Amino acid sequence: MPQGKPEYVPEDGLTTRQRRNRPLVMVHTGPGKGKSTAAFGLALRAWNQGWPIGVFQFVKSAKWRIGEENALLALGRLHEQTGEGGPVFWSKMGEGWSWIQRPGTEADHEADAREGWEQIKRDLAAETYRLYILDEFTYPMKWGWVDVDDVVAALAARPGNQHVVITGRDADPRLIEAADLVTEMGKVRHPMDSGQKGQKGIEW
Repeated sequence: MPQGKPEYVPEDGLTTRQRRNRPLVMVHTGPGKGKSTAAFGLALRAWNQGWPIGVFQFVKSAKWRIGEENALLALGRLHEQTGEGGPVFWSKMGEGWSWIQRPGTEADHEADAREGWEQIKRDLAAETYRLYILDEFTYPMKWGWVDVDDVVAALAARPGNQHVVITGRDADPRLIEAADLVTEMGKVRHPMDSGQKGQKGIEW
């Protein structure tokens, strides 16, 4: 099967192989469904390549057990047992993040979001993962909990070969401008428009 040729080749001095292998910042945004699902599909491909994967969920409740979480964590356990694929780390803001414990029961979502981002910056500096999925991360930026310019600067300065996927609606224009790949998902029709709800355990 013949391979397609790009319409435009940047004058950046890189070979095709170097350009293909460079790390990317990817943004999945827009009002349509499937932004997180597409990111988790990419995580499956990364696991198959043996890449370490870090998933950070910034909005979804700790009580929600989505299918992709169960599947990817099962693949992480398979890696631990057999060496197949890559390791998987999954953490949620709704759980107060897995690496910190705060006294009291009242959740401070803004502080949790900032702490999540600070941990991601530490991981980027240490090159902890090959693929990062920052799920629903556009919202802490939109709400002013996390500084957009700090995000853009940290992503631009990340060392090594680390890919980052950010999902969520209303991505900031500065993030879009800094990203290598931006996909906007638009809604044409949705079952809920006619009152139909998703099946139990399946989100659409």
